[in-house]
Amino acid sequence: MKYSFVIGRFQSLHAGHIKLIRTILDEGKNVCVALKDTELDENNPYSTSERIRMFEDVFLEEIIDGRVHVMIVPDIDEVCYGRKVGWGIRQIHLDPATESISGTKIRKKDKKYIRTFNGVPYLSNNGKGDRNNG
Repeated sequence: MKYSFVIGRFQSLHAGHIKLIRTILDEGKNVCVALKDTELDENNPYSTSERIRMFEDVFLEEIIDGRVHVMIVPDIDEVCYGRKVGWGIRQIHLDPATESISGTKIRKKDKKYIRTFNGVPYLSNNGKGDRNNG
């Protein structure tokens, strides 16, 4: 089974991440999410296990059926490749409202984005609907 590979911190999983992944899934592709194993600090308040649970909250059905695979990777600094590697790199452009969503704002407790996960702010809207309904 082939996958589109998405690398990120996902601190926290928000509507922009969800829309990106749903866009790929809607193309009929599977998604492998690589959670960067970042050290906990002000900009990285969620452990890898908390972030995995966020993905399970939103994408449980897709995880169970194998369309979404979540894995932990080291704190990647860059992606390098040689010639003719057999895969492509592409940027997916979403609508301006989605691209303006900021994890930093979420971490600063912008109330229009967040709920709580074990007492910590994050977005959960089961991947559907407007971020303000989340």
